[in-house]
Amino acid sequence: MVREFKLPDVGEGVAEGEIVSWLVEPGEEVSEDRPVAEVETDKAVVEVPSPVDGSVQELHAEAGAVVPVGEVIVTFAVEGEDDGKAASDADVPAEGATEPETAGTANEADASGAEASGDGRATAETADAESASGGGGRVFAAPSARRLARELDVDIGSVEGSGSAGRVVDGDVRTAANGQRERRESASGTATDDRGPAAGSASGAVEEPADAAAGETSTDSADSAEASIDSAEASASASADEAASVEAADRDRTLAVPATRRVAREMDVDLNRVPATEQRNGEAFVTTEAVEGYARSQQEAQQADARAVSAAGATEAAAEGDEADAGGAATATGERAGERVPYRGIRRTIGQAMERSVYTAPHVTHHDTVDASGLVETREQLKPVAADRGISLTYMPLVMKACVAALREFPYLNSSLDEDAEEIVLRDEYNLGVAVGTDAGLIVPVVDGVDRKGLLGIASDANELIEKAWDRSILREEMQGGTFTITNFGAVGGEYATPIINYPETAILGLGAIEERPVAMNGEVVARPTLPLSLSIDHRVVDGAMAAEFANRLGEYLEEPRLLLLD
Repeated sequence: MVREFKLPDVGEGVAEGEIVSWLVEPGEEVSEDRPVAEVETDKAVVEVPSPVDGSVQELHAEAGAVVPVGEVIVTFAVEGEDDGKAASDADVPAEGATEPETAGTANEADASGAEASGDGRATAETADAESASGGGGRVFAAPSARRLARELDVDIGSVEGSGSAGRVVDGDVRTAANGQRERRESASGTATDDRGPAAGSASGAVEEPADAAAGETSTDSADSAEASIDSAEASASASADEAASVEAADRDRTLAVPATRRVAREMDVDLNRVPATEQRNGEAFVTTEAVEGYARSQQEAQQADARAVSAAGATEAAAEGDEADAGGAATATGERAGERVPYRGIRRTIGQAMERSVYTAPHVTHHDTVDASGLVETREQLKPVAADRGISLTYMPLVMKACVAALREFPYLNSSLDEDAEEIVLRDEYNLGVAVGTDAGLIVPVVDGVDRKGLLGIASDANELIEKAWDRSILREEMQGGTFTITNFGAVGGEYATPIINYPETAILGLGAIEERPVAMNGEVVARPTLPLSLSIDHRVVDGAMAAEFANRLGEYLEEPRLLLLD
């Protein structure tokens, strides 16, 4: 029987999705819940699973095509199904469903298909939660908790939920993982690193390598790497260099998470050639570190060959090779000169938001510089304390605390303009957005209630949201409700810029790079670490004098962070 499968609503309420890539080919046998395609919405990339066991009969859209929700994208040949059942099963699931289900069953896609593929995320993580009803013993858990459980090798079915209606949340999974770790340590009698898996580094203002384009935040590279791998990947990372030096593999199928596949595409690496670092479900599994190590080894080998050719006097051959490399070199974005890149997905969404902001709010930018000696010293003192608690501490949480203290004194910078009612809404909550650069564009996760949280709480929440932004698993509601935004173009070495306001907010703070610069002190010029500030305001709501006063007050908190203890 022929089974039509329509593009489902992946849980964000979007009307269409772009087929990023097909994971199957016509004629290929597939099992139920196996991912068949990667689909990109305006905020995330998700894997769409097969609803049946069968074979792929026809793919109805090319990779790169934008397909409306509800349109047939693939047909399957299924044995033993009558036409009536096939037709009913092909219906599009209700809005908010995470994946299609066959009639009368509740087979869990992310527990079988996603794990079998080595994916580190739920098949459609953008849904709020999965249904607790139906057969098969499904667990009521947030998609992020399911992903974390897989990363930490925790059986989600054994975790007791503490959320609403018994829902399993991230904290429950971490508690279960810590319990497993303690039992292993007790059994082995050896001590292990007891730091919990931080979700990622919050954006910093300096010294962290650039992880974002201009107008985006950065992370501490060591902290980020340490925080973004689980215990299994940590051991794989330790052997990545060794694995990369081994002769290339030659497999027909390799398991890897989407982020690893993306890195492989960017580095032009065939995953089936990368030596496997571990086995999952009896199949080879490759990590991002293994891909990078393999790419480095290949580059080193090529460089060695080039040197040998040069030493042999083959100047002409070497020149031809260099010319070919130059002609085919990709840009920093992974595209090649002369190509036409589709303007859609998250890039189009970002562009539309920027256009609306610029053409709605008259922008004025105030520039200033503060002495960051106290900020640097405070962070250096607190960083090891935070690390002992499993939290990566960058400059961003300190800047966020300082911003909240200043915003309390200047509430017009923490406001929005209700144009219909002709009212300025002074917000009584402090939800700070942190701009994060991803390979698809700028995403702004929002840390809610910064005024109610301690420094480590802010760092932990920001780390988790930023990690979600990087792997494109962040939920829509986690990017909404912001009252003030911070962006760090200093991550790429910039000093000053004119950041665009995250409309309908009325202000955005841009951070330059903290570097030693000449400063006049007591009649002498000395080198001091300084932090450039760029504050853009909506001039309809905020006057230039108020912006300058806010920047001055913020500078006082940044120069002497101990003042924050008075709040």
